[in-house]
Amino acid sequence: MRSITKLFNLNDPGWGRGSQNNGSKPGSEPPRKPQRDNEPPDLDEVWRDFNDKLGSLFGRKKRNGGGGGFGGNGGNGPQMPSPRATRIGAGVVVVGALGLWLASGFYIVQEGQVAVVTQFGQYEKTVGPGFQWRIPYPIQQEELVNISQLRTFEVGFRGSSRNKVLPEAMMLTDDENIVDMQFVVQYRLRADGAPDYLFKTSNPDESVRQASETAMREVVGKKHMDFVLYEGRTEVAGEVQALMQSILDRYKTGIEVSTVAIQNVQPPEAVQAAFDDAVKAGQDRERQINEGQAYANKVIPLAAGQASRMLEQAEGYRARVVGDARGDAARFNSIVAEYQKSPQVLRDRMYLETMEDIFGRVSKVMVDTKDGNNMIYLPLDKIIQQASRSNTDAGQDAAAGNSGPAGAAPAAAAAQAAPQPASVPSRPAPSGFGDVGGLTRDRFSR
Repeated sequence: MRSITKLFNLNDPGWGRGSQNNGSKPGSEPPRKPQRDNEPPDLDEVWRDFNDKLGSLFGRKKRNGGGGGFGGNGGNGPQMPSPRATRIGAGVVVVGALGLWLASGFYIVQEGQVAVVTQFGQYEKTVGPGFQWRIPYPIQQEELVNISQLRTFEVGFRGSSRNKVLPEAMMLTDDENIVDMQFVVQYRLRADGAPDYLFKTSNPDESVRQASETAMREVVGKKHMDFVLYEGRTEVAGEVQALMQSILDRYKTGIEVSTVAIQNVQPPEAVQAAFDDAVKAGQDRERQINEGQAYANKVIPLAAGQASRMLEQAEGYRARVVGDARGDAARFNSIVAEYQKSPQVLRDRMYLETMEDIFGRVSKVMVDTKDGNNMIYLPLDKIIQQASRSNTDAGQDAAAGNSGPAGAAPAAAAAQAAPQPASVPSRPAPSGFGDVGGLTRDRFSR
């Protein structure tokens, strides 16, 4: 037990090496202990072998003494390397270091990215995807920028519409009302805008947010509240996108705005109830206006049509009366001319036309025989009425099944009931119209 404690004493400088007094000279390299199987190598021996190889690379001979360094105080002292070996070793080291330095300039650009190369901190070029090379650091450096990523941020809320950010959401309209505006902006980088995105603006993403809020406030400030709340959302979003793009291009951010989507527009919650009442009153007003307009659209065309019809009737009546008057005047003038040529013939003609007109509208006919004392009276109206009545009765009897002699009885009774012509004394024709009376009598006798 005592021997084991002495062998593994931590204060023993020869711990694990055995006794130092093996007949070696002071300052000389200790003899190497043979390595057993499955035993790890000695660290001192590994370090000593490494120093020997490194020294031989620079042309220094293997030293005989100990010391564990390039120099030593024991044995024969350090040996100076030859100049040729020194140059060869230095060249190998320089070439190896140069190769490693040049190899550090290779890099890979992924799909959807571009690499912005700077030379001594100044923009040099932009390269696309692939295996690329640049002059190694510190001459050139590359910075990868993702141009295919669609970046999104919210204005007026965060995460969901319930998490509102009122300083961003409250906006003033043209009619001096306040609306709660919540919208989303999506943007990406242009392929040629990566240098501007990196070097022209200190914080381009924050610039996009500020530009979107500024553009939305400007556009909403020029619109009425009802337009923004209802029918004008799409138009407002389009104007905001165009104005944002103009601002970002003016500041050379290299950003392209893809979409501006309005998520929610409403009045402030504090006045929501009053606003609903106002909207309801406005809707009632619009309804009543529409009803009145519909009634007006129905009545006004009808009245206009009636007025037009009355005007046309009056115009037609005027034209008819004027035409009749002109025709009567022309006819009278022609009659006067003919009367002046032969008064008696025209007088007879007028008498005949007048009598023809009178007898054509009456149902009674008086027949005056020539040189007779009696005038025959034919009651044509009574005969026509009885004939029509008999035809009606005959039709009813035929429908009831009455036929033969019994069916002819009503007709015979009607014929017997017909009044007989009465004898009326004849009256002479008016003076001066004897011939005309004879002509009339002759006409009706025939």
